[in-house]
Amino acid sequence: MPDTAADASLPPPLDTAAVLRFWESFTHPITEPVKRALVEAIVGASPYLREIMLHEGDFVQQVLSGDALDLLGQILIEAEKSQWIVTQTEFQHALRRAKQRAALLIAMADVRGAWTVDEVCVALTRLANVCLGAVVNWLLLDAARTSKVLLYAESNPSMNCGYVVLAMGKHGAFELNYSSDIDLIALYDTQANCLAAGVEPATFFVRITKRLVGLLQDVTEDGYVFRVDLRLRPDPRATQVAISIEAAANYYESMGQNWERAAMIKARAAAGDLALGIEFLDRLKPYVWRKHLDFAAIADVQSLKRQIHAVKGH
Repeated sequence: MPDTAADASLPPPLDTAAVLRFWESFTHPITEPVKRALVEAIVGASPYLREIMLHEGDFVQQVLSGDALDLLGQILIEAEKSQWIVTQTEFQHALRRAKQRAALLIAMADVRGAWTVDEVCVALTRLANVCLGAVVNWLLLDAARTSKVLLYAESNPSMNCGYVVLAMGKHGAFELNYSSDIDLIALYDTQANCLAAGVEPATFFVRITKRLVGLLQDVTEDGYVFRVDLRLRPDPRATQVAISIEAAANYYESMGQNWERAAMIKARAAAGDLALGIEFLDRLKPYVWRKHLDFAAIADVQSLKRQIHAVKGH
Protein backbone atom coordinates (compact mmCIF):
# COMPACT_ATOMS: atom_id res chain seq x y z
CA MET A 1 0.00 0.00 0.00
CA PRO A 2 1.29 3.50 -0.75
CA ASP A 3 2.40 5.44 2.26
CA THR A 4 4.41 8.62 2.75
CA ALA A 5 7.13 9.63 5.12
CA ALA A 6 4.60 12.00 6.65
CA ASP A 7 2.60 9.02 7.94
CA ALA A 8 4.86 8.92 11.01
CA SER A 9 3.27 12.17 12.22
CA LEU A 10 -0.30 10.95 11.80
CA PRO A 11 -2.35 9.63 14.73
CA PRO A 12 -2.63 5.86 15.13
CA PRO A 13 -5.13 4.13 12.80
CA LEU A 14 -8.72 4.90 13.73
CA ASP A 15 -11.44 2.34 14.18
CA THR A 16 -12.17 1.25 10.61
CA ALA A 17 -15.94 1.09 11.06
CA ALA A 18 -15.99 4.59 12.59
CA VAL A 19 -13.98 6.03 9.72
CA LEU A 20 -16.23 4.34 7.19
CA ARG A 21 -19.38 5.66 8.90
CA PHE A 22 -17.92 9.17 8.90
CA TRP A 23 -16.98 8.87 5.22
CA GLU A 24 -20.43 7.58 4.27
CA SER A 25 -22.06 10.45 6.14
CA PHE A 26 -21.17 12.83 3.30
CA THR A 27 -21.05 10.40 0.38
CA HIS A 28 -23.17 7.52 -0.82
CA PRO A 29 -23.36 4.38 1.36
CA ILE A 30 -21.66 1.30 -0.06
CA THR A 31 -24.09 -1.59 0.05
CA GLU A 32 -22.29 -4.18 -2.09
CA PRO A 33 -20.26 -6.44 0.24
CA VAL A 34 -17.24 -6.79 -2.06
CA LYS A 35 -16.90 -3.04 -2.60
CA ARG A 36 -17.44 -2.33 1.08
CA ALA A 37 -14.76 -4.85 2.02
CA LEU A 38 -12.35 -3.14 -0.40
CA VAL A 39 -12.94 0.29 1.13
CA GLU A 40 -12.67 -1.11 4.66
CA ALA A 41 -9.35 -2.77 3.84
CA ILE A 42 -7.85 0.45 2.49
CA VAL A 43 -9.25 2.67 5.23
CA GLY A 44 -7.88 0.36 7.90
CA ALA A 45 -4.47 -0.26 6.38
CA SER A 46 -3.18 3.01 4.92
CA PRO A 47 -3.35 6.37 6.73
CA TYR A 48 -2.23 8.07 3.50
CA LEU A 49 -5.05 6.65 1.40
CA ARG A 50 -7.53 7.08 4.23
CA GLU A 51 -6.87 10.82 4.28
CA ILE A 52 -7.34 11.01 0.51
CA MET A 53 -10.60 9.06 0.70
CA LEU A 54 -11.97 11.41 3.37
CA HIS A 55 -11.57 14.29 0.91
CA GLU A 56 -12.42 12.45 -2.31
CA GLY A 57 -15.70 10.67 -1.55
CA ASP A 58 -17.25 11.31 -4.96
CA PHE A 59 -14.09 10.13 -6.71
CA VAL A 60 -14.07 6.90 -4.69
CA GLN A 61 -17.60 6.23 -5.92
CA GLN A 62 -16.37 6.71 -9.49
CA VAL A 63 -13.55 4.23 -8.91
CA LEU A 64 -15.95 1.66 -7.43
CA SER A 65 -18.33 1.91 -10.37
CA GLY A 66 -16.09 2.87 -13.32
CA ASP A 67 -13.29 1.42 -15.42
CA ALA A 68 -9.94 1.93 -13.69
CA LEU A 69 -7.94 2.35 -16.90
CA ASP A 70 -10.35 4.97 -18.27
CA LEU A 71 -10.26 6.88 -14.99
CA LEU A 72 -6.47 6.80 -14.95
CA GLY A 73 -6.48 8.22 -18.47
CA GLN A 74 -8.70 11.09 -17.34
CA ILE A 75 -6.41 11.84 -14.39
CA LEU A 76 -3.35 11.90 -16.64
CA ILE A 77 -5.09 14.24 -19.10
CA GLU A 78 -5.92 16.64 -16.27
CA ALA A 79 -2.34 16.47 -14.97
CA GLU A 80 -1.01 17.27 -18.43
CA LYS A 81 -3.42 20.19 -18.81
CA SER A 82 -2.13 21.67 -15.54
CA GLN A 83 0.97 22.92 -17.38
CA TRP A 84 -1.15 25.81 -18.70
CA ILE A 85 -1.90 27.10 -15.19
CA VAL A 86 -0.06 30.38 -14.72
CA THR A 87 0.45 30.60 -10.96
CA GLN A 88 2.92 28.22 -9.31
CA THR A 89 0.76 27.58 -6.24
CA GLU A 90 -2.24 26.51 -8.31
CA PHE A 91 -0.02 24.40 -10.58
CA GLN A 92 1.48 22.55 -7.63
CA HIS A 93 -1.98 21.98 -6.16
CA ALA A 94 -3.26 20.52 -9.43
CA LEU A 95 -0.31 18.15 -9.79
CA ARG A 96 -0.54 16.94 -6.20
CA ARG A 97 -4.28 16.35 -6.47
CA ALA A 98 -3.69 14.30 -9.62
CA LYS A 99 -1.03 12.29 -7.78
CA GLN A 100 -3.39 11.63 -4.86
CA ARG A 101 -6.24 10.49 -7.07
CA ALA A 102 -3.96 8.30 -9.17
CA ALA A 103 -2.40 6.72 -6.07
CA LEU A 104 -5.84 5.88 -4.68
CA LEU A 105 -7.12 4.56 -8.01
CA ILE A 106 -4.06 2.39 -8.60
CA ALA A 107 -4.13 1.01 -5.06
CA MET A 108 -7.81 0.10 -5.30
CA ALA A 109 -7.26 -1.62 -8.66
CA ASP A 110 -4.30 -3.44 -7.16
CA VAL A 111 -5.97 -4.57 -3.93
CA ARG A 112 -9.06 -5.91 -5.65
CA GLY A 113 -6.91 -7.83 -8.15
CA ALA A 114 -8.04 -5.92 -11.23
CA TRP A 115 -4.45 -5.14 -12.25
CA THR A 116 -1.34 -7.29 -12.21
CA VAL A 117 1.89 -6.15 -10.57
CA ASP A 118 3.27 -5.20 -14.00
CA GLU A 119 0.18 -3.12 -14.75
CA VAL A 120 0.47 -1.35 -11.41
CA CYS A 121 4.12 -0.50 -12.08
CA VAL A 122 3.31 0.79 -15.57
CA ALA A 123 0.46 2.93 -14.22
CA LEU A 124 2.72 4.51 -11.58
CA THR A 125 5.38 5.16 -14.22
CA ARG A 126 2.88 6.72 -16.60
CA LEU A 127 1.86 9.06 -13.79
CA ALA A 128 5.51 10.01 -13.18
CA ASN A 129 6.07 10.60 -16.90
CA VAL A 130 3.08 12.91 -17.24
CA CYS A 131 3.88 14.87 -14.07
CA LEU A 132 7.53 15.27 -15.08
CA GLY A 133 6.56 16.42 -18.57
CA ALA A 134 4.03 18.88 -17.19
CA VAL A 135 6.64 20.40 -14.86
CA VAL A 136 9.22 20.82 -17.64
CA ASN A 137 6.63 22.44 -19.91
CA TRP A 138 5.36 24.69 -17.11
CA LEU A 139 8.91 25.89 -16.40
CA LEU A 140 9.52 26.66 -20.08
CA LEU A 141 6.23 28.51 -20.36
CA ASP A 142 7.06 30.44 -17.18
CA ALA A 143 10.45 31.39 -18.64
CA ALA A 144 8.77 32.43 -21.89
CA ARG A 145 6.50 34.79 -19.96
CA THR A 146 9.62 36.60 -18.72
CA SER A 147 11.16 36.57 -22.24
CA LYS A 148 14.07 34.28 -21.26
CA VAL A 149 12.93 31.60 -23.69
CA LEU A 150 11.63 31.83 -27.24
CA LEU A 151 9.37 28.81 -27.71
CA TYR A 152 9.56 26.94 -31.01
CA ALA A 153 5.85 26.06 -30.67
CA GLU A 154 3.75 27.37 -27.79
CA SER A 155 1.41 24.38 -28.10
CA ASN A 156 4.40 22.11 -27.47
CA PRO A 157 6.81 24.03 -25.22
CA SER A 158 9.45 21.26 -25.11
CA MET A 159 9.90 20.99 -28.87
CA ASN A 160 13.50 21.84 -29.83
CA CYS A 161 14.06 23.42 -26.41
CA GLY A 162 17.56 21.92 -26.02
CA TYR A 163 16.78 20.50 -22.58
CA VAL A 164 15.96 16.86 -21.87
CA VAL A 165 15.39 14.82 -18.72
CA LEU A 166 16.35 11.15 -18.78
CA ALA A 167 14.46 8.66 -16.62
CA MET A 168 16.78 6.13 -15.01
CA GLY A 169 16.41 2.95 -12.99
CA LYS A 170 12.88 1.76 -12.22
CA HIS A 171 11.42 4.90 -13.77
CA GLY A 172 13.27 4.35 -17.02
CA ALA A 173 12.19 0.70 -17.15
CA PHE A 174 8.52 1.31 -16.25
CA GLU A 175 9.02 -0.50 -12.93
CA LEU A 176 8.09 2.16 -10.36
CA ASN A 177 6.47 0.96 -7.14
CA TYR A 178 4.40 2.86 -4.59
CA SER A 179 7.36 4.15 -2.56
CA SER A 180 9.79 4.79 -5.45
CA ASP A 181 11.53 8.07 -5.97
CA ILE A 182 12.42 8.95 -9.55
CA ASP A 183 16.05 8.92 -10.71
CA LEU A 184 16.70 11.61 -13.30
CA ILE A 185 19.57 13.01 -15.36
CA ALA A 186 19.07 16.54 -16.73
CA LEU A 187 20.99 17.43 -19.89
CA TYR A 188 21.12 20.51 -22.09
CA ASP A 189 22.54 21.59 -25.43
CA THR A 190 24.97 24.48 -25.09
CA GLN A 191 23.90 25.59 -28.57
CA ALA A 192 20.21 25.69 -27.66
CA ASN A 193 18.62 28.35 -29.84
CA CYS A 194 15.51 28.73 -27.70
CA LEU A 195 17.24 31.02 -25.23
CA ALA A 196 16.93 34.76 -25.52
CA ALA A 197 20.01 36.85 -26.20
CA GLY A 198 22.21 37.18 -23.13
CA VAL A 199 20.84 34.11 -21.33
CA GLU A 200 23.71 31.76 -20.46
CA PRO A 201 22.70 28.10 -21.05
CA ALA A 202 24.47 26.53 -18.06
CA THR A 203 23.08 29.01 -15.54
CA PHE A 204 19.58 28.89 -17.00
CA PHE A 205 19.24 25.10 -17.23
CA VAL A 206 20.75 24.51 -13.79
CA ARG A 207 18.19 26.92 -12.33
CA ILE A 208 15.40 25.21 -14.30
CA THR A 209 16.46 21.82 -12.93
CA LYS A 210 16.53 23.03 -9.34
CA ARG A 211 13.02 24.43 -9.75
CA LEU A 212 11.90 21.16 -11.35
CA VAL A 213 13.03 19.22 -8.27
CA GLY A 214 11.21 21.64 -5.96
CA LEU A 215 7.96 21.53 -7.92
CA LEU A 216 7.92 17.74 -7.71
CA GLN A 217 9.13 17.02 -4.20
CA ASP A 218 8.51 20.08 -2.02
CA VAL A 219 5.93 19.18 0.62
CA THR A 220 2.91 21.52 0.58
CA GLU A 221 -0.45 21.18 2.31
CA ASP A 222 -1.30 18.76 -0.53
CA GLY A 223 1.81 16.63 0.02
CA TYR A 224 4.32 16.05 -2.76
CA VAL A 225 4.31 14.46 -6.22
CA PHE A 226 7.51 12.38 -6.40
CA ARG A 227 10.83 12.47 -4.59
CA VAL A 228 13.66 13.17 -7.03
CA ASP A 229 17.21 11.77 -7.08
CA LEU A 230 19.76 13.35 -9.43
CA ARG A 231 22.80 11.41 -8.21
CA LEU A 232 23.02 9.08 -11.21
CA ARG A 233 24.39 11.90 -13.37
CA PRO A 234 28.08 11.81 -14.31
CA ASP A 235 30.35 12.53 -11.32
CA PRO A 236 27.56 14.00 -9.13
CA ARG A 237 29.93 15.36 -6.47
CA ALA A 238 31.73 17.53 -9.01
CA THR A 239 29.00 18.51 -11.48
CA GLN A 240 25.96 20.75 -11.44
CA VAL A 241 22.44 19.28 -11.34
CA ALA A 242 22.20 19.81 -15.12
CA ILE A 243 25.14 19.18 -17.42
CA SER A 244 25.76 19.71 -21.11
CA ILE A 245 25.15 16.90 -23.59
CA GLU A 246 28.72 17.08 -24.84
CA ALA A 247 30.24 16.98 -21.34
CA ALA A 248 28.09 13.98 -20.41
CA ALA A 249 28.96 12.10 -23.60
CA ASN A 250 32.67 12.78 -23.16
CA TYR A 251 32.51 11.57 -19.56
CA TYR A 252 30.84 8.28 -20.42
CA GLU A 253 33.06 7.63 -23.44
CA SER A 254 36.31 8.32 -21.59
CA MET A 255 35.67 7.70 -17.86
CA GLY A 256 32.37 5.84 -17.54
CA GLN A 257 32.40 2.95 -15.08
CA ASN A 258 30.76 -0.45 -15.46
CA TRP A 259 27.97 0.35 -12.98
CA GLU A 260 27.19 3.48 -15.00
CA ARG A 261 27.14 1.41 -18.18
CA ALA A 262 24.65 -0.94 -16.51
CA ALA A 263 22.55 2.00 -15.29
CA MET A 264 22.31 3.43 -18.82
CA ILE A 265 20.65 0.22 -20.06
CA LYS A 266 17.38 1.44 -18.48
CA ALA A 267 17.82 5.09 -19.47
CA ARG A 268 14.96 6.66 -21.40
CA ALA A 269 14.21 10.18 -22.64
CA ALA A 270 11.18 11.04 -20.49
CA ALA A 271 10.56 14.79 -20.70
CA GLY A 272 11.70 17.90 -22.51
CA ASP A 273 13.36 17.71 -25.91
CA LEU A 274 12.81 13.99 -26.54
CA ALA A 275 14.55 14.02 -29.93
CA LEU A 276 17.68 15.40 -28.26
CA GLY A 277 17.51 12.69 -25.61
CA ILE A 278 17.11 9.90 -28.14
CA GLU A 279 20.07 11.25 -30.13
CA PHE A 280 22.19 11.27 -26.95
CA LEU A 281 21.27 7.70 -26.03
CA ASP A 282 21.99 6.54 -29.57
CA ARG A 283 25.42 8.10 -29.32
CA LEU A 284 26.09 6.12 -26.14
CA LYS A 285 25.16 2.72 -27.60
CA PRO A 286 28.79 1.76 -28.34
CA TYR A 287 29.63 2.62 -24.72
CA VAL A 288 26.69 0.75 -23.21
CA TRP A 289 26.85 -2.29 -25.50
CA ARG A 290 30.56 -3.02 -25.84
CA LYS A 291 31.53 -5.47 -28.56
CA HIS A 292 34.32 -6.96 -26.46
CA LEU A 293 35.02 -7.28 -22.73
CA ASP A 294 38.59 -7.57 -21.45
CA PHE A 295 39.50 -9.49 -18.32
CA ALA A 296 39.58 -6.32 -16.22
CA ALA A 297 36.03 -5.43 -17.25
CA ILE A 298 34.81 -8.95 -16.48
CA ALA A 299 36.45 -8.83 -13.05
CA ASP A 300 34.81 -5.46 -12.41
CA VAL A 301 31.37 -6.85 -13.28
CA GLN A 302 31.95 -9.80 -10.96
CA SER A 303 33.02 -7.42 -8.19
CA LEU A 304 29.87 -5.34 -8.74
CA LYS A 305 27.74 -8.49 -8.47
CA ARG A 306 29.45 -9.48 -5.20
CA GLN A 307 28.78 -6.02 -3.76
CA ILE A 308 25.10 -6.27 -4.69
CA HIS A 309 24.86 -9.64 -2.96
CA ALA A 310 26.64 -8.29 0.12
CA VAL A 311 24.23 -5.36 0.43
CA LYS A 312 21.18 -7.60 -0.08
CA GLY A 313 22.36 -10.15 2.48
CA HIS A 314 23.09 -13.07 0.16
